[in-house]
Amino acid sequence: MKSWISRPVPHLPGNMPALRLFDTAQGSVVTLGAAGEQSMYVCGITPYDATHMGHAASYVAFDLLNRAWRDGGQQVAYVQNVTDVDDPLLERATATGVDWRELAASQIELFQTDMEALNVLAPDRYVGAVESVPLIVPAIERLLHRGLAYRVPGTAGEPDGDVYYDVEAASKHAAGATDAWTLGALSGLSDAEMLGLFAERGGDPGRVGKHQALDPLLWRVARAGEPSWPGGELGEGRPGWHIECTVIAHEYLPAPFTVQGGGSDLVFPHHEMSAGHAHSLSGVPLAQHFAHAGMVGLDGEKMSKSKGNLVLVSKLRAAGEEPAAIRLAILAHHYRSDWSWTGAGFAAAKDRLRTWRAAAAAAPEGSGAGLLSRLRAELSNDLNAPGAVAAVDDWATSALAAGSPGSPAEGALVSDAINALLGVEL
Repeated sequence: MKSWISRPVPHLPGNMPALRLFDTAQGSVVTLGAAGEQSMYVCGITPYDATHMGHAASYVAFDLLNRAWRDGGQQVAYVQNVTDVDDPLLERATATGVDWRELAASQIELFQTDMEALNVLAPDRYVGAVESVPLIVPAIERLLHRGLAYRVPGTAGEPDGDVYYDVEAASKHAAGATDAWTLGALSGLSDAEMLGLFAERGGDPGRVGKHQALDPLLWRVARAGEPSWPGGELGEGRPGWHIECTVIAHEYLPAPFTVQGGGSDLVFPHHEMSAGHAHSLSGVPLAQHFAHAGMVGLDGEKMSKSKGNLVLVSKLRAAGEEPAAIRLAILAHHYRSDWSWTGAGFAAAKDRLRTWRAAAAAAPEGSGAGLLSRLRAELSNDLNAPGAVAAVDDWATSALAAGSPGSPAEGALVSDAINALLGVEL
């Protein structure tokens, strides 16, 4: 599947220092290695609705990591999936009377347009679940052969043959191995907490015939009226969510890759289960580190499709709002924090953008190098975008107060630094 087109990133003098990033699994900030190629997998959208601010904030967060690595002279392999067949997509297509393939294609195009507008660097590989089915099927077959997956007999109107991952068998299989996988190790949740979230986030704890309530679906055999694909010995059907990301990551990235990224709502069950699948298939962890972005609300309330209170990037753009201001409003908040989109916050971002542009036109001679150094120091410290934004604010205040005619070369350096590191074009 084609990705969007990245805008050029200005080259800056000097280099980003070693990056420190909060690792969800370790519960602390760790220093990432700075040698060789870095690799990142960020979970993509299920394309049944437009890009809301929660999506945008998460992809902007990991765009900062991508930019920081590149500024440090690192080669970066970046993969993102798109879950272009799943229950929510099929349900929305049925409700709206639109073919599910047309719905997916339209929302993927809209998402990519939003990402391009927000100056998010495109992944090297943008991979759909549908195109990955030929890779996913043999992976599930291997899990069955190893006794780490099982078929569920048909009950209560369900057909025979749905395949589930055996969490208990997988944990025992991994026992004693280096960096062994254990359910709950990533999330740190209790069994009761995991059970509640599993039901809330796409799991089916009440499915009759499963070995354990938390066993996740690997392969859903064909049902009437649903799309399906050849599944070899699995039979016709379609893949589960977690195995999709595991297999795509294994196909296009090292094992383990450097950072698994996504929103904090993906810690469990998605990243927890994907990590289990990876260990069962390869014997090594899925990723060296796990990083997660906070949730975004609206005026203090949780933003969700069910509440109808989504702030959509495409609607802001259609209303004439500048994408650079939208991105700057996101960067005012630390990527790990939960925060709310507000009209006042967006107005402040637009004012800030105007101030930065005016200051860049009046940049005093010799002032850019100090700002660049401070930007790098803030971003290398767990992608501290609010600290970086404050650094530019301080610089802009001084630049405008200087009253000098401004140095075009210095203004260009400042503009390039803000573009390259923060992704905001002045």
